[in-house]
Amino acid sequence: MLQLAIPMRGEAIVLTTGTPLVVWVPALTGKMICRPILARCSLAMTADGASMSSPRYPVTPDGRYFVVRGRLWRRSNPQLAEEERQRLVRELMKSRRAVKDARRGSGDLSEARAHVHAAKVALGERGPVWWADGAPDHNRRLVSSTPYASWFQALGATCDDTALT
Repeated sequence: MLQLAIPMRGEAIVLTTGTPLVVWVPALTGKMICRPILARCSLAMTADGASMSSPRYPVTPDGRYFVVRGRLWRRSNPQLAEEERQRLVRELMKSRRAVKDARRGSGDLSEARAHVHAAKVALGERGPVWWADGAPDHNRRLVSSTPYASWFQALGATCDDTALT
């Protein structure tokens, strides 16, 4: 006999019998959603075949953005040397910790935020785009209002049901 746990509002479960599925109930709508995990996992690969991103969020076919809750977020410049990228990520994390500390009263919040911004610009996530084909930047825009809308719709995703995948 198969026992199935039903997620509560705001919770998610993963079913691994047969095709892996994620089942969740968004806190806002309370409507149960079930999606195959494989349909949601778009991984961008580097030239040597290494994964450049977590399979949690769909990555656009050109590798420029990933999608979270229906919004495009620019990915790091894939042309950065791995050592440089790691150094910049460490700097970003250090700066984010400084923001956290400043919010608690120890440090200058505007200075800490400026360091976060500088690290993100150096990574290519903000500032000038890292591609050279003249395509516009769609960072932080709803995917439904960009040229990626049909690609995203083909994944079977909506703004409401991408929060946990």
